[in-house]
Amino acid sequence: MTKLQNYVCGKWIEGEGAGVPLFNAITGEQIASATTQGIDFSAMLQYARNVGGPTLRKMTFHARARMLKALALHLTAKKEMFYQLSYATGATKSDSWVDIEGGIGNLFVYASKGRRELPDETFYVDGKPEMISKNGTFIGHHICVPLEGVAIHINAFNFPCWGMLEKIAVNILAGVPAIVKPATATSYLTELMVKEIISSGILPEGTLQLLCGSTGNLLDLVDCQDVVTFTGSATTGRMLKSKKSILDNSVRFNMEADSLNCCILGPEATPDSDIFKLFVKEVVREMTTKAGQKCTAVRRTIVHENIVGEVLKALSARLKTTVVGNPQTEGVRMGSLASKEQVTDVKAKVKELMSVCEVAYGDLENFEVVGADKEKGAFLASMLLYCNDPFNKKQPHEIEAFGPVSTVMSYKTTDEACELAKMGKGSLVGSVLTNDDNFARDIVLGTACMHGRLVLINSESAGESTGHGSPLPHLIHGGPGRAGGGEEMGGIRGVFHYMQRTAIQGSPTTLMHVFNQYMPKAKQTEDVIHPFRKYFEELQIGETLITHKRTVTEADIVNFANISGDNFYAHTDATSLEGTIFTQRVVHGYFVLSAAAGLFVDPKKGPVLLNYGLEECRFTKPVYPGMTIGVKLTVKEKVDQEKKTEEDVPKGIVKWVVDVYDETGETVAIATILTMVRKKVDRLNL
Repeated sequence: MTKLQNYVCGKWIEGEGAGVPLFNAITGEQIASATTQGIDFSAMLQYARNVGGPTLRKMTFHARARMLKALALHLTAKKEMFYQLSYATGATKSDSWVDIEGGIGNLFVYASKGRRELPDETFYVDGKPEMISKNGTFIGHHICVPLEGVAIHINAFNFPCWGMLEKIAVNILAGVPAIVKPATATSYLTELMVKEIISSGILPEGTLQLLCGSTGNLLDLVDCQDVVTFTGSATTGRMLKSKKSILDNSVRFNMEADSLNCCILGPEATPDSDIFKLFVKEVVREMTTKAGQKCTAVRRTIVHENIVGEVLKALSARLKTTVVGNPQTEGVRMGSLASKEQVTDVKAKVKELMSVCEVAYGDLENFEVVGADKEKGAFLASMLLYCNDPFNKKQPHEIEAFGPVSTVMSYKTTDEACELAKMGKGSLVGSVLTNDDNFARDIVLGTACMHGRLVLINSESAGESTGHGSPLPHLIHGGPGRAGGGEEMGGIRGVFHYMQRTAIQGSPTTLMHVFNQYMPKAKQTEDVIHPFRKYFEELQIGETLITHKRTVTEADIVNFANISGDNFYAHTDATSLEGTIFTQRVVHGYFVLSAAAGLFVDPKKGPVLLNYGLEECRFTKPVYPGMTIGVKLTVKEKVDQEKKTEEDVPKGIVKWVVDVYDETGETVAIATILTMVRKKVDRLNL
């Protein structure tokens, strides 16, 4: 019998002993065993900290992001082998798509966000400088640097690929290595994917290690630089979170626990309406996808009391068309649970719910399975329950049957709908299907405090909606209370969970050198060579051009109004200024900015390729005819750009502070402009 391997300290090794038997969820046949007995968990941590961590931290965000993209492309090319093995978990092809390609999609998203939203640096500068001294010679700022520990991911059995990939995409981008421990029952699929990741050679050694089995004493060895994430039951999560080592060392612990998520139908819905039909389709999809084994599945279906009967009838009719069986058999739409143990657990939970609920559809024992032996596989039919007194019968808000099970309950008013939603005591996600925007608003404001995510679906958005149960890398996944109290992903927000934010105080010039960004009041340097004559590599942070000056005239106002079409009264009608802040016709702000460009631009062809954009612009003081303006143009930041093709011009983006001041020395406008600048290596092509 095959024994799964663990990837430990750069080697694939088997654990000692027979291990835990793992079974094909469809056929019931044993396919492998898993054990981590005999593994030196301390050595794993040290290997990640001493080998993987230093290598990752030397890489910039952009380099790590490119690595994630390469890994995503590699796994995409190998995806068919993952699909084939995924059938053994009981998943259908569409279930596996969420797990496999959904997970790979996380890598693509973070690869893109890392290059677009993070600097080409090993650290991140957070926010803006704080002026904490009278004359600006002592300022404060925040920097985020990678933790020098290990991300330990303890994942659930339902998504053996996505659960790993959505987490490591973030910690790798942050510059932190990982140890992944998938749920043992489906760890054979995670092992296959990790073998492909390691064999690709894309990740530096020490970046990723794998445990197929128990974590042993791993969590007893963590320190304050480590991060532990857990996905699974709230009971197990609380037990792990309360470990002495985690408490004593203030270890960051992120828990994403199964929750009693709800789906609410708006009161305006009628059985013949589009929104009613969309609601029925959404609830059934969430009940049957992955056979209901999703932390985001709809466990509580909340509808207005006037249409309870119609909803139960429509849901039952649609569930009746859901064929259960072998996912590789034509026509099967729902596979099995992940294991026989899960079947036993779900049945026990359903029986508890049945003590206070009526069965509207389904039977725990009598149901048909297509293409497989019901007794050998881990099959369970869909179960739809109805609770007629949801405010007094607490079980539907406290007991989660982690399978194709949902309980319908009713509300009379919007306040009651909100109250029912919140009775789950914290959910990963809630959804609202309604064409009434006021109802949607009331539900959001009335329930957001108890949800990590709320999905609002109407007839307009339904066609492109990602649905109730699909966590996206762009948005946070997690929730308060029962849902675990943590969050992951959320775009770049998730990266900072693996970084330390530190306040830095010092002189503007010192902070400029630390952060590689110009700081207000920092020392500026001048050169006889115009900065637009310099290549990307030659420009220095803090380098400043002080231009000649020009006096603004009334003719400038008239000409700019004519050419731009901007005839706002403050610029063109001196008789309308009473009661305004202006004492006379004011110069257009955009003329001031344009005139500033005329002062600082060097007109000859040179390394500057184009104006790339404008990030910030403020007009801080009115400019009137007769005033004289000058410009200080300062190199604020440099962002390297990778070549997309061999023919692409080597270049980078330079951010400049444009400080426009008047004859008194006061700033009248300040902006950050971006230019694309050629690199020196391409000098001969000019």
